[in-house]
Amino acid sequence: MYGIKNCDTVAKARNFLDNERRSYSFHDYKVSGVDEGKLRDWVAEHGWETILNRSGTTFKALGAGDKAHIDEDKAVLLMMTNPSMIKRPILDTGRETIVGYKATTYENALAGVKA
Repeated sequence: MYGIKNCDTVAKARNFLDNERRSYSFHDYKVSGVDEGKLRDWVAEHGWETILNRSGTTFKALGAGDKAHIDEDKAVLLMMTNPSMIKRPILDTGRETIVGYKATTYENALAGVKA
């Protein structure tokens, strides 16, 4: 699982996995950064529009120039520079990645049903 330790949504997802007694590793990309290749894989799978967290305070604090004309490369650069702009959590099941947290989506993924 990838995310930020103090994020409420990440905490819900981690609690779900803990309650289901599922082992997982946690990568805090605010502390440890994010690998550009991994980030580009997520963008390729889900689209930069899904991976870039535009509702958070970090994105909202950007100047108008940084928010304008965003494309895939600019989105990746913004997220590499400001990991708080990466939607969270991102759960890598080994078959797919799941962006965000919904209990039913996690339940299906654990049962082997593709999201």
